[in-house]
Amino acid sequence: MTFPRLSAVPFLRLTLIAGLGLVLAACAHQPPQQAAPAAAPTVTQGQGGPAPKRADVPAAVPAAAAKPDLPKQELTEDVLYEYLLAEIAGQRGALGMSAQAYVDLAKHTRDPRIAKRAVEVALYARMPGAALDAARIWYETDPSSMQALQALTSLLVAAKRQEEALPYLQKLLERDASGNDFLQLNRLFANNQDKALTLKLVQQLARPYPQVAQAHFAIAQAAAGAGNSELALAEVRAASKLKPDWELAALLEAQLLQRQSNALALQHLAAFLKQYPKAREVRMSYARLLVAERKYTEARAEFQTLSKDFPDNADVVFAVGALSLQLQDYAQAEANFKRLLTLAYHDKNTVRLYLGQIAEEQKNYPEALRWYDEVTSGELYLQAQIRYALVLNKEGKLDAARAHLHQVQADSIEGRAQLVLAEAQMLREANRPQEAFDLIGAALKKMPDQPDLLYDYAMVAEKLGRMDVLETSLKTLIRLQPDHAQAYNALGYSLADHNLRLPEAHQLIEKALQLAPNDPFIIDSMGWVLYRMGKNKQALEYLRRAYSARSDPEIAAHLGEVLWVAGERDEAEKIWQEAVKKTPGNEALNSTIKHFKP
Repeated sequence: MTFPRLSAVPFLRLTLIAGLGLVLAACAHQPPQQAAPAAAPTVTQGQGGPAPKRADVPAAVPAAAAKPDLPKQELTEDVLYEYLLAEIAGQRGALGMSAQAYVDLAKHTRDPRIAKRAVEVALYARMPGAALDAARIWYETDPSSMQALQALTSLLVAAKRQEEALPYLQKLLERDASGNDFLQLNRLFANNQDKALTLKLVQQLARPYPQVAQAHFAIAQAAAGAGNSELALAEVRAASKLKPDWELAALLEAQLLQRQSNALALQHLAAFLKQYPKAREVRMSYARLLVAERKYTEARAEFQTLSKDFPDNADVVFAVGALSLQLQDYAQAEANFKRLLTLAYHDKNTVRLYLGQIAEEQKNYPEALRWYDEVTSGELYLQAQIRYALVLNKEGKLDAARAHLHQVQADSIEGRAQLVLAEAQMLREANRPQEAFDLIGAALKKMPDQPDLLYDYAMVAEKLGRMDVLETSLKTLIRLQPDHAQAYNALGYSLADHNLRLPEAHQLIEKALQLAPNDPFIIDSMGWVLYRMGKNKQALEYLRRAYSARSDPEIAAHLGEVLWVAGERDEAEKIWQEAVKKTPGNEALNSTIKHFKP
């Protein structure tokens, strides 16, 4: 059993002849013939609002099939009038009138079939009060109907009348031998803002079922929603004890443990997989959590295990490809992404973009161009065309790359800005910063408040020694986007690097750190401004933290310089040597080393 959603089914148009069959059957004390379940009807537009499509209505059957509890009705003028009023009003889009007429007819006839119809129409007309009135009649006149019981229960809960709904919920649970109805309880109570009350009700409903795993699971869900993690863990573990191989319980326990730490959740999932290695959803969650912890090698191994069991699962193939690319295993990444093109994967343009990136990383530029060129439409089209131009530039074809960007059409201001920035990047790489500066400046005249243009304009201005432009651009950006951490950081770092207005620089970087506390470059900036202020001990704390998070050559240059000045020259030399080995051509790093070790 599943609890019905509180969204109405489309209004079912009845022809007068077919509709009269329903009324005549009721008045003749005969039920309509049972019909096969119909497909979900569609909504069409009609006069005064959406008009429902016609549905087949069963005709009368012989009296021998009559249900003994159906009311004895006489087909009076009033009954026929109310029915026709309800039906014609619905066909003409007057859904409120139709719903009310059906509810009145249900009250008059006390016929469960008409009451059911009244519930459907009232829900479609968004009249939950009328639907509830009709549902009561439906259940009272046909108490054996599970559908009537579900409708009445759902409507009571939706009306925030949980206590009143409780006995009906108990009846639903009594009728379900599997216990799976407990899994619907928290969804049914989802709109209730009083989570403590929800927990109390679920506990009351579950109390008679101490040996049903789903009952404990429902309490765990409610407790988690109410913020009672201790109770939630205890109940989900009770559920797992009753059903040790139940993946749903294992996943909920992992989510609860994750509130404490990812390490505890990983430990729990690993233990479950050791006992139940075929648990697909648990392994998927385990692999994703490994990715979140940046344990890419272990994550890929888990996805590869999944791919053996589910070789045609496109999401698993994609994950192995993406992780292989992250690990620079280009052969494995390429094999997986090419396989995705043969599967029913929903986003093949993303796959082509990744294949272009793989070829580009391996300096196979003709192959990269081919893949980027195959992204001919969609959201990734612009990104692919920019990558295409950047590859041409890597081939030494700067003029051709710029010409390619000029012929690309962008539909948005953001897209046009990205084209300008890509061209400016190529000019900077060609050591033509003044041209890049002029290019972005011209674009800003057309798009003066474009954030990305303002930021890059400031960065190029810094290379040209135009601190006035840098400061103006970044302050404009901060005014437009007060939570732009990189803007605060760039302005603060530039002031510190030029040994200007150090208290202001410190304040700007402090603001950036509040907005992005784990950004290694902002942490580096804080260390650098503290060094400029003569606070070497504090500076080293930040710089070491930044370098451990990201072994960037410029961070290495800063850390080495402060260590050298602080007298820790062996450590400074070690860090510089490591950095030079990884990035031998970095200008800032080499300049720093040359300054202290001429």
